[in-house]
Amino acid sequence: MTVLPIRVGVWGVGQWGEKHARVYHALEEATLVGVYDHHPDRTEAIASRYGCIAFKDPEELCAECEAVSVTVPTVHHLEAVEKAIAAGLHVLVEKPMAATVAEADAMISAALRAGVRLQVGHVERFNPALLAARPHVHAPKFIECHRLALFQPRSLDIDVVFDLMIHDIDLVLECVGTEPEQISAVGVAVLSRNEDIANARLEFADGCVVNLTASRVSQDRLRRIRFFQANTYLSVDLFEKHADWLEVDPTRLRAAGGDQAAAAAAIRRERLPVEEGEPLGLELRAFLRSLSGEGPGAAPARAGRAALAVAAEVRTAMQARARQWKTSPSAAS
Repeated sequence: MTVLPIRVGVWGVGQWGEKHARVYHALEEATLVGVYDHHPDRTEAIASRYGCIAFKDPEELCAECEAVSVTVPTVHHLEAVEKAIAAGLHVLVEKPMAATVAEADAMISAALRAGVRLQVGHVERFNPALLAARPHVHAPKFIECHRLALFQPRSLDIDVVFDLMIHDIDLVLECVGTEPEQISAVGVAVLSRNEDIANARLEFADGCVVNLTASRVSQDRLRRIRFFQANTYLSVDLFEKHADWLEVDPTRLRAAGGDQAAAAAAIRRERLPVEEGEPLGLELRAFLRSLSGEGPGAAPARAGRAALAVAAEVRTAMQARARQWKTSPSAAS
């Protein structure tokens, strides 16, 4: 049976929203109907670039579509998502899902009442390097994440946790399978009024410990996640898109004694095969196919809410640390 393309639109065509429009334009699962942005000139330019309608208001966009990507600034997510859902549309909302957990709950409730799909754009789930490594992740004991980016004058309305670290929070929660019991964090504002660099430590009930570092004021770009497990180690470079796997045979290692060659032979190293693919393209294709009952789609709304909740706890821990600095004896001297 041939499945007709989904009539889709993009609400908000800034830097990231334009990427959604480009990908939808190229996907056989989609018919890009049109775009809307509160800057009319921007709307016209993107619509012309991808051969679709430049809608003058979001209501017109929603009236012509079956599904929509919401890629407006985070503070406007709730309003846009609720309007799209009220129009009967399936929605993919970009991360972070909402400005607050309460807003995320409101979105989820609205989608349930309307009987539509609500998914969240946690695009790193579809990074080919992570897809290659994911089958080898089993009961990690320690996870270390580094996400470093060059400074850009965008997304400065939110701190680095909601801007960058939330990607890795989502990946960690999906891999561990539960939410952390304890969270501690520190953050510093460097070039903006919000924290530009942050470090968080998450501790889980099964003993797993996660260390996350995110910076948007780095001189280098790095996106790496490492998993330490019983007898195995995985290093996933999300930027360069490659994954390395190391496994130790404990029996052969013990038998090696002091023989260095035999000990080295007990360790198996492998560069995992990574398939080609643009993460956003894989994500949007999964979203559209899920609307036709083919696969689970992008990150479910509950996962987006969970990542948001942990990010909010990290922010609270950072703020507590900042208050501690202000009241410490060294700060008063």
